Amino acid sequence: MKIIIKTKNLDLTKDLQSFIEKKIGSVKKFIDVLKREDEIGKTLAEVFVEVEKETEHHKKGKVFCVKTQVILPGKSLMVGFEADDLFKAVVGAKDELKMEIEKYKFKNVDKRRRLLRKAKQEIDI
Repeated sequence: MKIIIKTKNLDLTKDLQSFIEKKIGSVKKFIDVLKREDEIGKTLAEVFVEVEKETEHHKKGKVFCVKTQVILPGKSLMVGFEADDLFKAVVGAKDELKMEIEKYKFKNVDKRRRLLRKAKQEIDI
């Protein structure tokens, strides 16, 4: 899984970069479950993270915005989260992204199960 970080209106420090890679990288365990045997060794997903401070002159309110986009086989998931603290925004975006990946995973598993159930019914008839 590749994580590409882009910032707007703030500097990307090493601490911020490592924090984002640690938090967003924890979603990798949900993406790796989706791997198939024929895709061993390939990068399954690319994650684009855009961290921005929306305005320069505001000090209060939801100032920081984190947008993440995950490109999976057959689907692109996009999540955005706003908060008053940069680190809260990154954690919130990670949680939202986790939920979206789980929904995507459940749909794929359910689709596969429906096809197998239909094939079994045809064999039994």
